Amino acid sequence: MRAEARDVAAAVALSATLASIAYAAFAIGRLRAFARRPRPQPARRPAITILKPVRGIEPHLAENLRSFCTQDYPEFEVVFGVLDPADPALPIIRAVAAEHTGRTTAVVGDGVALHRNPKIATLEPMLPHAKHALLAISDSDMRVGPDYLNAVAAAFDDERVGAATCTYRGEPADDGLASRLGAMWIGEQFAPSALVALSVEPLTYCFGATMAVRRDVLDAIGGLRALGAHLADDHALGHLVSEHGLRVAFAPYAVTNTVSEPGLRALFSHELRWARTIRTVRPKSYAGVILTYPLPLALLYAALTRDRGRVLPVVALAALARLAVHHEANRALGTRRPPGALLIPLRDALGVAVWVMGLRGGNVRWRGRLLRTS
Repeated sequence: MRAEARDVAAAVALSATLASIAYAAFAIGRLRAFARRPRPQPARRPAITILKPVRGIEPHLAENLRSFCTQDYPEFEVVFGVLDPADPALPIIRAVAAEHTGRTTAVVGDGVALHRNPKIATLEPMLPHAKHALLAISDSDMRVGPDYLNAVAAAFDDERVGAATCTYRGEPADDGLASRLGAMWIGEQFAPSALVALSVEPLTYCFGATMAVRRDVLDAIGGLRALGAHLADDHALGHLVSEHGLRVAFAPYAVTNTVSEPGLRALFSHELRWARTIRTVRPKSYAGVILTYPLPLALLYAALTRDRGRVLPVVALAALARLAVHHEANRALGTRRPPGALLIPLRDALGVAVWVMGLRGGNVRWRGRLLRTS
């Protein structure tokens, strides 16, 4: 690289590093504000149907499902569902449902997927069994505390709210490196960036941890049919609700995502699916994801610059910023098994690699299926 071009590249890397450090400081402020949030107290407690689509056996599946059945809430029901009658998760679902008779329903589809999106296809036969006017859809690898529905209900105190969502934290389902790194990305990259975004732009999307929606609003935007063609069904739901003239509310509650990854290759494929999906639905935001990695950017600057006197303070400041996000995210989100800080370099290197690979390509793998993001 010629000296002039190298100097320009170093200047860009330095600017990006400083912007990333500023982002980290802002994210820490948002995390601290989230930690100080008051306990949600809904003015009204409407009856709620929780929809839990399931596909295959996941670690701690019974515990995750059971947590939605033990809510400190006056009137709710839980509808579990699988699309395929041969799904190996069905015995677990039925066992959990049997523990909470009168409050749970287990729905078995006929194996025919009416939608491109596998989750929406599973929800299709479940929806007719929902009795209540407020629906809360949550992925099967999520776990909640008994106050979850109070937080969801409080978001709908405002009649202008058509849908609501929650952020989430990662908890490794096992002691494997891949599961710990996956949980680390959720807690230290996704959650802080989500809180930052919430403070600078209107919320027009949902997160898969919770997609709560009024039943009449879901019908008005086209029902499940309007979501079934989109892989990012959570983003599509929020977008359609916003276009309908209603708000998407943020319920200040951290759902637990139990992360189980069999190995680094599976983790990379999983995160690449997220990356390419995010790039498809939010291309401008995706470009800015690189600014959530102050340490790799500082190391890039160190490799490019000829001004060696600046290297140590810039790298040190970036490392401190990243370490502060690590500690604050785990504290604010209440992570039960926080990952060690020694994993930060590996986690960030993997994250940057995923981001680079996510800049192009439209194919993703979802539980063994090859799908297009658009």
